Amino acid sequence: MTAAKLDYQWHLRKVMAERGMFSTTDLTGPLEERGITLSSSQVYRLVVERPERLSLKILMALLDILDCRMDDLIEPVRAAGAGARPKKAASGGSSAEPPAPGLGGLRPKRARITGGDT
Repeated sequence: MTAAKLDYQWHLRKVMAERGMFSTTDLTGPLEERGITLSSSQVYRLVVERPERLSLKILMALLDILDCRMDDLIEPVRAAGAGARPKKAASGGSSAEPPAPGLGGLRPKRARITGGDT
């Protein structure tokens, strides 16, 4: 049994809009009040992009500022392409699948083994 591949969606912008905060700079002051100093570009990236690494202090400050729960900001979702994958043909020959791009004539020919003299 394999574990499901999980990903997440980041809803900071949506939660901010629900609280009447429509500018990324609306977070700068409240974050500084909680001892977190970020540049304007860092705050922008935090709001607009999906963070790959996030300090727990920043996460807790966001939850406090926005008066929300963690699952309001972070929604777990199944990773794209994590479903069942179709099986591929073993090798070359008469496969319906075209050769991978960039391989061109470098694709190896399938070996044919015939009975030899023993």
